[in-house]
Amino acid sequence: MSLSRRDFFKVGGVGALAATVAPGTLAQPAAVPAGGAVLNHPATLVAEVGSLRDNQPVSFNYPDSSSPCQLLKMGRQVPGGVGPEADIVAYSILCPHMGCPTQYDGEARSFKCGCHFSVFDPEMEGQQVCGQATQNMPRIELNFDAARGTVEAVGVHGLIYGRQANIL
Repeated sequence: MSLSRRDFFKVGGVGALAATVAPGTLAQPAAVPAGGAVLNHPATLVAEVGSLRDNQPVSFNYPDSSSPCQLLKMGRQVPGGVGPEADIVAYSILCPHMGCPTQYDGEARSFKCGCHFSVFDPEMEGQQVCGQATQNMPRIELNFDAARGTVEAVGVHGLIYGRQANIL
């Protein structure tokens, strides 16, 4: 028995339709929130706001010991900033291009990758300014506790280089 091309696609289309419409025939994917996948990140104390100095990086690891990050008090309000002046931000310092550690340049007020010369702007949510990278720096989500005067890391916006998920 031979099928014409037209009949083949009719039969295939009906089968595909039946498989997607019939309840219980396929595993249903878990609902994903509108903002994308949500991972449970640990809350980690990063700094006391009173100890921060403008344009001076504070190094820490987040969400685990294999993830170097830096927190900056920019001295003026910036997008995504927290704290009394909405000027505190933090980023994974691993370049999204090849994972080389970036260095903060206080004069230029930017992160620079010495491996392939990508430059990122911490005052614009880690946006790539130039270089080989094709993504912005992963921004560490911060929470400011006014009562205690502290800043905690509570999440990551973007994917840390070399990971399929930001939690190992």
